[in-house]
Amino acid sequence: MGGGAWQHGRAHRRICAQCAAPHRGLSARGAGACTHRDVTAGLNTALTRQWLRQDTETRAGTGLPDADGATVTRPSPHRIWGVRMSDASNTDSGPDAARKRSLNTANMAMGLRHPQGPVATLLVAAGLTWSAFQLWVASPLPELLGVLVFNETRIRSLHLAFAVLLAFLAYPARRSADAGTVPVHDVVLAVLAALGAGYLALFYASVSAHTGDPTDFEVAAAAVGLGLLLEAARRVLGLPMVMMALALLGYIFLGQWMPDLIAHKGASFGRTMSHMWLTTEGVFGVALGVSAGLIFLFVLFGALLETAGAGSYFIRSAVALLGHMRGGPAKAAVVASAATGLISGSSITNVVTTGPLTIPLIKRVGYPAEKAAAIEVAASVNGQVMPPVMGAAAFLMVEYVGVPYVQVLKHALISAMVSYLGLLYIVHLEAVKADLRGLPRRHSPHWQRSLKNFALGFLGIALVLAVVSVIGAVVHAVLPNLSFMVMAGLLLVAYVVLLRMSLPHAGETLPADAPITSLPEFAPTLRSGMHFLLPVGALVWNLVIEQLSPTRAAFWATLFLAFIVLTQRPLMAWFRGDRKVTDAAWEGMQDLVDGLAAGARNMITVAIATATAGIIVGTVTLTGIGLVMTELVTALSGGNIIVMLALVAMICLVLGMGLPTTANYIVVSSLMAPVIVNIGAQNGLFVPLIAAHLFVFYFGLMADITPPVGLASYAAASIALANPMRTGIIAFRYSMRMALLPFMFVLNPKLLLIGVDGIGHTLITLASATLAGFAFISVNQGWLLIRSTTTERLLMLASVFMLFHPGLFMDPLNTPYHQLNGTAAEAAILDAPDRTQMRVLLSGTTLEGEQVERGILLPLGAPAATAISRLANSGIDATLVDEGFTVRGVDFGSQADKLGIEAGFRIIAVEVPGDRFAREWMFVPALLLLAWVARRQRQRRDTVRSTPHTN
Repeated sequence: MGGGAWQHGRAHRRICAQCAAPHRGLSARGAGACTHRDVTAGLNTALTRQWLRQDTETRAGTGLPDADGATVTRPSPHRIWGVRMSDASNTDSGPDAARKRSLNTANMAMGLRHPQGPVATLLVAAGLTWSAFQLWVASPLPELLGVLVFNETRIRSLHLAFAVLLAFLAYPARRSADAGTVPVHDVVLAVLAALGAGYLALFYASVSAHTGDPTDFEVAAAAVGLGLLLEAARRVLGLPMVMMALALLGYIFLGQWMPDLIAHKGASFGRTMSHMWLTTEGVFGVALGVSAGLIFLFVLFGALLETAGAGSYFIRSAVALLGHMRGGPAKAAVVASAATGLISGSSITNVVTTGPLTIPLIKRVGYPAEKAAAIEVAASVNGQVMPPVMGAAAFLMVEYVGVPYVQVLKHALISAMVSYLGLLYIVHLEAVKADLRGLPRRHSPHWQRSLKNFALGFLGIALVLAVVSVIGAVVHAVLPNLSFMVMAGLLLVAYVVLLRMSLPHAGETLPADAPITSLPEFAPTLRSGMHFLLPVGALVWNLVIEQLSPTRAAFWATLFLAFIVLTQRPLMAWFRGDRKVTDAAWEGMQDLVDGLAAGARNMITVAIATATAGIIVGTVTLTGIGLVMTELVTALSGGNIIVMLALVAMICLVLGMGLPTTANYIVVSSLMAPVIVNIGAQNGLFVPLIAAHLFVFYFGLMADITPPVGLASYAAASIALANPMRTGIIAFRYSMRMALLPFMFVLNPKLLLIGVDGIGHTLITLASATLAGFAFISVNQGWLLIRSTTTERLLMLASVFMLFHPGLFMDPLNTPYHQLNGTAAEAAILDAPDRTQMRVLLSGTTLEGEQVERGILLPLGAPAATAISRLANSGIDATLVDEGFTVRGVDFGSQADKLGIEAGFRIIAVEVPGDRFAREWMFVPALLLLAWVARRQRQRRDTVRSTPHTN
């Protein structure tokens, strides 16, 4: 495979291409010597499709001309499996050195085989079949035709069968193994694993007939399937996930011998295997269901976007927009990572997608290597909190929290925007401190031409937005029964128009892996790929206007994107009057095959991760370890809310080490999210369930940054030729705002737009949170306009808390809520605004016999005729007894069920806001403090500038 390690500046210290980490005494080959084999498992293979180019071909007739009309040569894409590695030579110097080193790190760390011949064809065929299967079950055709209709359990079973089949064929048992061949024993293991995973689909009726009483054969089949799943996880994900799963399996079997605090009665081997493999409580649970039903389509959507060229378009548009500013390339990296985060499934994917283009640019304008890598890391990890995908966690939150998908995006939006704007501010401060400039312009155009190009660029964006929002809403209102067909036609027309508009500027984004040596012009770059925005717009339109399910919305958006991938080359050739339209159509077909296969290959990691994480979830349901974690954190925190949140944050950092984003969220949310809600309720803090899940999600992601196992930091450091540990430390400092935000939105849910009414209130919340984030960054960086004094930093820190959590200062002065019971509580529930969250006090005895009294935030849903009906909207079957509500039952999977309400509980009171000054009045002293600090620093800065310098 040509050079497993490359020299890292110091003698005897090499960067391992398998993990991007430095090791002393590593051989030049590096094969088999590294213990960090899993560092960047699951990298976005659509990116390596750009990197692994070998032979160039003239694109006349099949490609796109550059802005000047000249023929552009571009390397031909490798086939998804079956690529030669001759281009991945380890050269430490020369213009392509950084790209080749990035190539080695990414490809070797992925550990993917690249066989030739029939085996490569088999891999591609399996990937295409998997993609076709997922598109089929997501489409309306099975219901319309009445053929090949699969229930949810069978879909999950077949989904995992495809994943483990490809895992054993595509990933070798050892990274030092020959990646060009697939041994016979791996083929046998692949078939056995697929049969084991597909057991529920093949024998569903038999297993259902005696649920809870498995036969010996079923137990044996479950044991084999579980063992092969763990081996697939070891190959694909590495040891951390497997070790955690094995530890929890051991906890199941050895529970009665554990210390009293964590002891349980244990479970037999047969019961454990049945629970984990033959029911939907373990491996085939909610997480795998979300992977099969939602995540696959969005990952496929992202792979097709990348294949079409959208990844390069997003990056170069960001550079064109921001590259001329102070620290412009670093700001472009932040924006590009935000755009990539729309379609990406992991922080490491973000790093290796945007990093090879942006990190050299960041270094070029003067940032040190470690800071350049740290900026990319912080931006890429932020991409995982960016709606709509959020590293696939958004879809899992829908199931775990029990709220609609659009609601999850709404709650996550403010914190994601504050985080990204804060990172842009960090980049700006670093540029100001070092007096850095941006990229040089190619030329200084006449102002009239600049204004014209700029206006035309935004006119195109306005057209896209109009088609999606205004026109879509009007069509839906006027022609509700035909709106889908009408909008489909309008989108097709818009696609053709935008593609034709992009023709003179197509060279602004191709080739995708070409270095950016000067600032691209903004308007031409923007117009060169605006048709890539249409599928994203179609997705939003289906979700918001048509209100389709996320699965169906993703299906139609993916279908439209596949049409774009298939047709953009022949249409461009036809627009140019080229005779080789047939050749271009064949290229488009190859692009579509590449995209479908890449989507399947990218999903191997996610499917294996969600299935393996199901073992953790199954352990929670089988042993009750979630209650144990609550008791443990309660004992350690002493009931102090801040200490409790800090402990949960540290535990999430540990649990998230070495795990991909999806598995990371499943693990931390299953174990730690209930802890926040329960302990908060016991101590008078009403924590919304979505806030608890976002809290643990944020800190789980921080594990990708934090040394010594910050995987994203290692990946970025390898691209920047930087020290990984120093990169991780700097990236952690840059990401401190991400560590503060979760604390603030748990204590002040308005930051999640909970309890925020109207556009005006939303804008005030966004503005105050953004300003608070900027102030906190200034405290952390020690710089506002110039270097800050200790007094100034303390005053800015006080303003941070006034802006983020004004209740911290206002609540002690005025009681924020007062309790109502009896008929007053009934009236409060009945009159509450639409879809509000009511503060409810509960008491009762749990199924475990524990007496509880706690408060919750109960989503009430739409208004109803009576308070009883209003509670029913939340999943509570209640009756009015003795001036209080008694819970008779709870709907499975409802909001009430997710919040832990059980039959027999009583609603003893509700809390409503009291009459007092609005908390937002605290913004006034906060602004005055910041204004005073800014005025003082401006005076000092002016004094320094006016002082003559002498040599």
